[in-house]
Amino acid sequence: MLVDFKAQTTTQILQWFKNNAINEGETLECEFLNSDIDRIGYKAFVDLAQLFTMKMLTPQIKDDTTTIVAFYKLQTKSSFHKAEQNSEKYGVDSEFFKIDKREQFSFLYHYQEALEFVNFKEKQAILNLGINKGDEFAVMKEMLTWKEFEEKKFVGIDYSSSVIEYAKKNFSFSNVTLMVHDINTLDELSLGRFDLLVSIGTLQSSSIDFNLMFMNLYQNYLQKGGAMILGFPNCRWIDGEMIYGAKAPNYKFNEMGLVLKDIYFCKKYLQQKGYRVVITGKDYLFLSARKIGV
Repeated sequence: MLVDFKAQTTTQILQWFKNNAINEGETLECEFLNSDIDRIGYKAFVDLAQLFTMKMLTPQIKDDTTTIVAFYKLQTKSSFHKAEQNSEKYGVDSEFFKIDKREQFSFLYHYQEALEFVNFKEKQAILNLGINKGDEFAVMKEMLTWKEFEEKKFVGIDYSSSVIEYAKKNFSFSNVTLMVHDINTLDELSLGRFDLLVSIGTLQSSSIDFNLMFMNLYQNYLQKGGAMILGFPNCRWIDGEMIYGAKAPNYKFNEMGLVLKDIYFCKKYLQQKGYRVVITGKDYLFLSARKIGV
């Protein structure tokens, strides 16, 4: 489909997208004046694509005055969010496993900033809950020298046996322990305490009582003066694309009420314990907490 948007306002363009449905898997080509491109900017077109579950393709110059911006309509069934109940939602054969958060600058930048905020290079024992294939540990490893890395103790827990077996191939180091276990029964493992606790997009699972789990982790798994990084997804993964905005089942738009409630609970709780807490990020919201004076 080819649509002429030359000399139209952003309001007119947005209204067209609202009024016209594009079939999944279809590519929409839009003609813009080069002056329109300069006025609006490509960043705005990337945002437009995400608003309507699309991916913006590489723009093509048509002639001296016109550029074609194409949008591919993502296939929503190609998403781990819609995995069948009897499937391993986060296993090596899942849609989720195909995702590499490290390839997303929006994730990588803010996660690195969170690690630096909590002074993770000074931490000796690190626990990651919901490790999956090990993206968070991989980022840490890249930020450390080999000597710094091998002097630390890393422990990763995940419910999926297939991803743990995969992760062990990439983290076959004596200082890294990866285990298959249900986080709800973490106390069975007698893990001890850690200087840094990390969990990205795991504690919000419907099978976990978030408040009780968070307090248990702080009270029983964090060393005195230890730090925490919690990642709250504010995005959806569709057809391999990270689409901004967490979507509740009963709304067609991004609704952050539950996420903000959990973040506020954690922030208030930790501040009362003498922690400096910051909330950063975009597609993933990172709660990073370090003890004041440590």
